[in-house]
Amino acid sequence: MKLVLSLCMVSIFLFTCSTYLIPVDSFKNQFAGMKETDMKEVIAQGPLGERTTYKSFSKDSVDCINKKGEWIRLEKTPSLEIRFTDASNKKTVFYFDRIFVNDSSISGTYSRILGIRKTIPLNSVKKIELQDGRKNYRYVH
Repeated sequence: MKLVLSLCMVSIFLFTCSTYLIPVDSFKNQFAGMKETDMKEVIAQGPLGERTTYKSFSKDSVDCINKKGEWIRLEKTPSLEIRFTDASNKKTVFYFDRIFVNDSSISGTYSRILGIRKTIPLNSVKKIELQDGRKNYRYVH
């Protein structure tokens, strides 16, 4: 019984997702002036070897806050997800590398397979979190 419990604890520790915070003002500053013409084509490979080609913003990293309250620079990967919480605590999750930000809204994709896009108002966002789901996606060249 102790062995099973120990294995469960180890697997939870090893496979939990890391979550980072981006203050709303910092997010607005980091993504200000985004233009669709600046988007670049990337190819991501999934866990089964499937490849998907799509447009991503040109930034290669984002500044955010870790669990210790320290500012860090997180590299953009296809496995990163971004979670927006609005004033009524409704959460919207997008793939981080698939967002597009303008002065008043954030658009993003929440399904790699279906490619469905959604737009939310930027001024309604009260909390922004990044989560590395550690999904087996990577960029290929």
